[in-house]
Amino acid sequence: MSYKGSKGDALRFTETARRRAAIAALGLVAVLTLGACSSEPTVSASGENGGGPTNSETGGQAPAPAKLTYEPAAGAQDVAPGQPIKVSVDDGTLEQVVLTNPDGKQVAGQPSQDKKAWSTTEQLGYGKTYTWSGKATGTDGKPADVGGTFTTAKAKRQVFANINVFDGQTYGVAMVIALDFKTKIADKASVEKALSVETTPPTEGSWGWVHDDTAVQWRPKEYFKPGTTVKLNAKIYGVKMGEGVYGKEDRSASFTIGRSQIVKGNTQTHRLLVIREGQQIADYAASYGLDADPGRVTPSGTHVVMSKHDTYSMTNERYDYEDVVVPSAVRFSTNGEFIHGYAKSIWAQGKKNISHGCVNLAPVNAKEYMAGALVGDPVEIEGSTVKINKQRDYSNWTYSWEEWMKLSALMN
Repeated sequence: MSYKGSKGDALRFTETARRRAAIAALGLVAVLTLGACSSEPTVSASGENGGGPTNSETGGQAPAPAKLTYEPAAGAQDVAPGQPIKVSVDDGTLEQVVLTNPDGKQVAGQPSQDKKAWSTTEQLGYGKTYTWSGKATGTDGKPADVGGTFTTAKAKRQVFANINVFDGQTYGVAMVIALDFKTKIADKASVEKALSVETTPPTEGSWGWVHDDTAVQWRPKEYFKPGTTVKLNAKIYGVKMGEGVYGKEDRSASFTIGRSQIVKGNTQTHRLLVIREGQQIADYAASYGLDADPGRVTPSGTHVVMSKHDTYSMTNERYDYEDVVVPSAVRFSTNGEFIHGYAKSIWAQGKKNISHGCVNLAPVNAKEYMAGALVGDPVEIEGSTVKINKQRDYSNWTYSWEEWMKLSALMN
């Protein structure tokens, strides 16, 4: 069939053909019409799928059905109640998600901002079957059902964690965060993953397992900066710690690091110095543990203040004394070492070491020192022939940073 018309018409037809070819190259269907008042053609285009989603509406990808992923997998058994519980969707959005317990009660949860995931926000129980329900919509516009079940593990034993830090308290710059489980933990990595320490300003630190894996402790690489705020979150409820053993409850604490104060003791000079904010504020005559008896030597190394007592009753059956009450006692070791007042040893203070491991001061000096001390202050002892036993509590600072990091279950 031939086209007959004017030369102008032929030119317009040729231009129209060019436009049609250009539009077709873009994968579009061109519709040409001649306007009632114009001989110029107009062009409109629509996607190949008509009114459905176009590639531009689906992020440049072809529309697809919703693909659901469950954590734990549908049908899973012996699920640790503390592990992440989540449903997510690829190629679509979640319209409604419901997770119910065996009694039909809905479990609290929170959708992500983009409606592509939903996670629980409350703790699950032990030995219960949970059921998913709800709807998702794929990028193809078609609905998909959220469904399936999983069953949590039955706990043979639940383990409680004792912590050594508490809300609203102020601690010294060498403070260590400790969680004591009182039992050996087999799955240390799972426990450590559930722990977090947030600091302002940011402070490098690491967890380390001590005491035959019955406790985990966190220390900074270097002493804290004064004024640092610290928040501990131990999300250990439902975390598997071993075969049939799970965490009993979460623990948390928010606290502050106070001024910098470092105590420096030298067993050979028989002096105890107090350094606050870089300035020496006190120099006390002291008597340390008897050098001739290894069982009485005050160990060298960096100790940490653990507690303060107006008076303290001392007993040591090995050395035949019982209920000796001393004033202004500041404990810096689980082995029984204190900085405390002792009037009976004033004659030796500054001259000779005669104690059973403690640092003896004149009572007035001990009272003055204790008034300014904080739990968490470092006590650096040097000069003695015995080093701190690394199996003791708060011996963390006797390790080099490289040694300490190796005690983490996640660093090996």
